[in-house]
Amino acid sequence: MPGDVMSQAEIDALLAAVNSGEVNTEEIKQEDTRKIKTYDFKRPDKFSKDQIRTLYMLHESFTRLLNTYLSTHLRTLVNVEVASVEQLTYQEFVQSMANPSVISVLGVPPLKGNIIFEVGTDLAFAFIDRVFGGDGNTAMKARVLTDIEDAVMRRFINAAMVNFKEAWANVATINPFLEGTESNPQFTQIVTPSEMVVIVTIQAKIGDIEGMMNVCIPYLVLEPIMSKLTTTFWVASSISKEGNDAHVGLIQSKLSKTLVPFVVEVGEVQITIREFLTLGFGDVLQLNTKVKDDLPCKVGSNAKFYCRPGTFGKKMAVQITRVVTPEEDEEPDFEEEEF
Repeated sequence: MPGDVMSQAEIDALLAAVNSGEVNTEEIKQEDTRKIKTYDFKRPDKFSKDQIRTLYMLHESFTRLLNTYLSTHLRTLVNVEVASVEQLTYQEFVQSMANPSVISVLGVPPLKGNIIFEVGTDLAFAFIDRVFGGDGNTAMKARVLTDIEDAVMRRFINAAMVNFKEAWANVATINPFLEGTESNPQFTQIVTPSEMVVIVTIQAKIGDIEGMMNVCIPYLVLEPIMSKLTTTFWVASSISKEGNDAHVGLIQSKLSKTLVPFVVEVGEVQITIREFLTLGFGDVLQLNTKVKDDLPCKVGSNAKFYCRPGTFGKKMAVQITRVVTPEEDEEPDFEEEEF
């Protein structure tokens, strides 16, 4: 720039000041030493370090939930953890995916746009083999999934999205659902090639098979909630959730739908092994209860109610007469007898 060019008189004055000692050359060098950071205007950084850190912690929660689901569902040793979180252009992400691959396009309402959940074919085949009764240690060549295999992976994606929703609950309430699957990365253009996206790389191991999963979230999807993607907000939301009445109500609602065995014990009788071996059709065993006695209703292995037997319409039924008191609950059901 013309304003930065020194005239000959200014140059002579500066040289004279240096020779006389009025200007220290070492100080000039220190002033000119500045840290310069390269910035590419073609791919601007839209996510701060704090936001990247928050996304890392969010998906750590997601991988823990996914690890629990896979371990119980496949009944084998599974290890799932976040490998990295970085921001790229969408074109760079598409070029990094293998072809073919198991690519799921997901909607995340109320947020606008789509995200991508990609599973490597090696992991997909290990999961499918384990579901079908194999040991999961398969080394199949990468190929497009069959219709049956695609249906199995869709069930896995739907289950994973339940965990994804739970992991994101501290930041935003989303309802992810599967819009479709694809095997060719070139056919999954959810945003423009130059759009910035955040890539969460997840490393997974099923048995002896290791592979990668990727979650691609465009900036446009996260833009409405960018202010919430901070470590402070995430921690504060986690603490507030612990005492949330709605959260407690949700747990109580799920517990109320849990199935437990409910058994009515008509009576008991103790016989010897010799008597048991001689039992035949038509033999009668005398129980330790009378016709007018209340029968214990057991939930699990503990008696919780007393009832009277009868019928309701054409079906057998019981009528609850009273609740077992804490004192009665501590007493044994019957005394052991010596033979």
